[in-house]
Amino acid sequence: MKTGWFEKKVKDFSSIGGYEKPELQQDSLKLDSNENYVIAKQFQTDIIQKARKNLDVREYPLGGVERLVQAISKFTKIPASMIGVGNGSDQIIDLILSNFGSKQTKVLTSNPTFGFFEERCKLYSIPLIAIPFSKYMKLDIKEFTKQSKNADILYLDSPNNPTGFQFTKNDLQKLVKSFDGLVIIDEAYGEFGKYSLAKQVKSQNNLVVIQTVSKSFGLAGLRLGYFLASKQFTEAFNQVLQYPYPLSTITIESGILALEKSHVMKDAIQVIKQERTRIIETLRKYKTFEVFDSEANFVLFDAHGSYQRIFTALSEQGISIRKLGKIGSHEGCLRVTIGTKEMNSKFLLAIRDLLR
Repeated sequence: MKTGWFEKKVKDFSSIGGYEKPELQQDSLKLDSNENYVIAKQFQTDIIQKARKNLDVREYPLGGVERLVQAISKFTKIPASMIGVGNGSDQIIDLILSNFGSKQTKVLTSNPTFGFFEERCKLYSIPLIAIPFSKYMKLDIKEFTKQSKNADILYLDSPNNPTGFQFTKNDLQKLVKSFDGLVIIDEAYGEFGKYSLAKQVKSQNNLVVIQTVSKSFGLAGLRLGYFLASKQFTEAFNQVLQYPYPLSTITIESGILALEKSHVMKDAIQVIKQERTRIIETLRKYKTFEVFDSEANFVLFDAHGSYQRIFTALSEQGISIRKLGKIGSHEGCLRVTIGTKEMNSKFLLAIRDLLR
């Protein structure tokens, strides 16, 4: 039958599985998706209402992306000619992999890494060389340097999701500079970390640094990601690979307004870092947990044999965190997002009561 190839393709796709999103739990304290609740909802409400006054959705957003890129350029201090945008950083990753990756290109990354990236590599049959984390949730820079000779693409989320690990700046710079191939550094959680490699794109033509407003600005629902790269790569991406209209008008206008108020984001980052320290230090007081350092807006901890019970008990109390299970030699990993002080206190009090 002529439809046989089509049915086989659908079956092949179904077997891959796809990226698993957290379950939607109504009326829960949502600490499972690394969203930024420290920035008040009024911030988003204000910029979206103002954005609505500046647009007419009957029209295509001609010139809109260009104005947004100028705003990103001012924010990042990177020339506009070296900036591209996408429907979330996910779409940027997808376009890069689908056009630069193949069965013949090997990707060097960590295990675990960003789940969407792994699933997209499976979809495009791109082989992975994945370096596992140590039992302390650290990565061995020497092993990455050694394996870099066997890879065509280097992908690292910095900081890493789901562990929160980030190489020292010096180590990552050396690895990136020595890599002979395409380098993708995913800085979705970069503002919560110790450094960014953004400026390095000015001197390294094979480097692409991906960033987003989802986490730092608390605008996950707008789906606005962007990248920084060489002028040659950016031009090819924007003119050939990217869609003619990758972003909605409301996303463009809201993004511009948000970037103009970056001080709100920076203040929120400081609160999140302080709260991150509080959660790590508090969880480490309990012998039940092994808590790992984090440079992101979440904390990963191993609850060992108690992780199912703790996850379920929290869920029954209306507190939703991420159940990850086995990571390396750790069998009972859970990940909690850093929320507002009030959200974090409720989580920590629930933990205290569960472990009495």
